[in-house]
Amino acid sequence: MTTLDGRNATALLVIDVQNGVIGEAYRRDEVVERIRGLVARAREESVPVVWIQHSDENVPYGSEAWEYVPELRRADDEPLVPKQYADAFEDTALEAVLADAGVGRIVVTGSQTDECIRGTIHGAVVRGYDVTLVGDAHTTEDLSPWGAPPPELVIAHTNLYWSNHRAPGRTAEVVDAAEVAFG
Repeated sequence: MTTLDGRNATALLVIDVQNGVIGEAYRRDEVVERIRGLVARAREESVPVVWIQHSDENVPYGSEAWEYVPELRRADDEPLVPKQYADAFEDTALEAVLADAGVGRIVVTGSQTDECIRGTIHGAVVRGYDVTLVGDAHTTEDLSPWGAPPPELVIAHTNLYWSNHRAPGRTAEVVDAAEVAFG
């Protein structure tokens, strides 16, 4: 249903599952395991897996914090898109990577729910993509000392509002990892 003509393929996005981003995240191990399972399924079904990797002053490029968690390994032929902003489309090659693969629908996983996940899903839908947020495969750290709700509420709220998001000619949905259909 995407508004991107001729782009009927789906891709799995793995956003910022890096040591310095997800290390202290809510239900870290459960989320990483779900993402690992989705990556394996995508590979089995020949669905492109696109890895997004953030860097900034808190996650310096090339540092241990910048590295992907050891449970997840990118295959050599899978694109890696470095980024510096919450929206993975902003000032990156993500749009070109997806266009080259004929992708009009993305399935989104990763961290952090309240920054890079939200930024990317909104950035995608305004650019014409259909977006599936995997409701049990994104997470965030506890930012409640700075006034944010606890992480389980941030995740629940993001899932709630994304499941009700609408845009002309595009779809937005939230499904659990076990229910993801790549085809």
